[in-house]
Amino acid sequence: MALNTKGSRRITVDGMEYRWRIRRKPSYMQGLCWTPITYAVEAASGGQPGTILIVIGGQAHPSNWVGVETEPVRPAHVAASIRQARGQGWDPDQAGSPFQLDRSAGFVARP
Repeated sequence: MALNTKGSRRITVDGMEYRWRIRRKPSYMQGLCWTPITYAVEAASGGQPGTILIVIGGQAHPSNWVGVETEPVRPAHVAASIRQARGQGWDPDQAGSPFQLDRSAGFVARP
């Protein structure tokens, strides 16, 4: 499965180029601030799609429906997530199921 290139951003981490993307509209659960934001990362180079990294962030989606203020996902956060996932065994060049990285420690769901 490949990441949609429209709306994705490029980032270079440790000499390798990646693309990352946040879903523009929040899911129902994210819109109500019941679950944190998620974003996807994949290797930008190569002809065949590899394993996608799904990062579960620690803040609400910026387009949530209940007006909870949130900080944007910055490239530095994405780079740190990529390094952490690589350290835990994510190989973006290998085909396979999505690799999930949970960085949601401290997220408090809204009632």
